[in-house]
Amino acid sequence: MSTGLVRFPLTYGQQTVASIRDFNPQMATVRLHNYLRSCRRKSGLTQQEVAFLLGSKTGDPVSRYEKRRWLPPLETALACEAIFGVPVSELFAGVHEAKEKEIRKRMRELRSKLVVKTAKGSSEVVLNAHKLKWLDARGTPHATETARS
Repeated sequence: MSTGLVRFPLTYGQQTVASIRDFNPQMATVRLHNYLRSCRRKSGLTQQEVAFLLGSKTGDPVSRYEKRRWLPPLETALACEAIFGVPVSELFAGVHEAKEKEIRKRMRELRSKLVVKTAKGSSEVVLNAHKLKWLDARGTPHATETARS
């Protein structure tokens, strides 16, 4: 009897950066908060060696980033991208996904506000139309589409 569970490689370009075991493709994909540990282990580097590359004297910060106790500052996240050759949005895929979801929600709210302002004959009709076009280009759903989701 098949459980539908398979091994699933997480790739970036030609490089496999992590392997997710017991992945069920029929379930919703949940991204890890970050893939720092996976990338570090794949590289063969220790936490102390990554810390050295980041300019830290001990591996403690790396451990805290990997265990989600701390979110690294932008400079450190960009340094991790340079070290592992994986974009920040993929290294911190779970964080990226959560923030993107929050922003999409706010974009829908902003779109609704702009539509109401434009319908009321605001003096900023041209500017509001430009903003609505910008939001639409980024795939912001209209209010009717939002109600269906």
